[in-house]
Amino acid sequence: MGARILIIDDDQRLTEMLSEYLRARGFDVICRADARAGLAALHESAGAIEAVILDVMLPDLDGFEVCRQVRARSSVPILMLTARGDATDRVVGLELGADDYLPKPFDPRELLARLGAILRRTRGPAAPADVVAPLRVGRLTIDRQRREVRVDGRLRELTGRQFDLLLLLGERAGRVQSREQIMEALGGEGWDSVDRSIDVHISRIRNAIEDDPRRPRFVRTIRGAGYVLSPVTDREGPDDPGRGPAT
Repeated sequence: MGARILIIDDDQRLTEMLSEYLRARGFDVICRADARAGLAALHESAGAIEAVILDVMLPDLDGFEVCRQVRARSSVPILMLTARGDATDRVVGLELGADDYLPKPFDPRELLARLGAILRRTRGPAAPADVVAPLRVGRLTIDRQRREVRVDGRLRELTGRQFDLLLLLGERAGRVQSREQIMEALGGEGWDSVDRSIDVHISRIRNAIEDDPRRPRFVRTIRGAGYVLSPVTDREGPDDPGRGPAT
């Protein structure tokens, strides 16, 4: 049996069509029609659910609140669906920790492609763990095999898309990467410079790894050029006067 997927959507016709489509391609699909039932199913799965397809418009709680609650206790990938297709909705969903966003109506083949990309990022390569050594950039350790990020040995939670973005910057540490380079390197799918998705993910990464996200030292913005990962080796203490606001 393939990956177990949880669909949280009150559109019965859509969920029946989508679950049939995914099951025909080897997925194990669970459907719930409201937020509370979906959250309960996720909680009861004990980590067996590998991805969540989450509608924004639900009868009890909206999808943004569901996303917020899921992210408070799990890093399971989330693909959000919306009938509105508003750029603001996409930014809000990404800021709350969604991995990807798909407006309705959509082609099931596109959803399958996006879902597959999310699962590949989450599962990582199947090679033995000793084949690829963790990447170390100053105090930051990026483990490609486990898809884990640590600062000073402490695990930091990132979504799959955020991990891919940080890994790219880590592999090119010290070199400025423009938004166009980032989108090209990561396949382009789901990265939209117009709706600020890269900027949103950078902000979430900073919240996870920086000592002070308001004065980022790991992931710096180079105005008019892009982003660069710097090898920070010292901790910024509470009495450290700093070096002025970082960009």
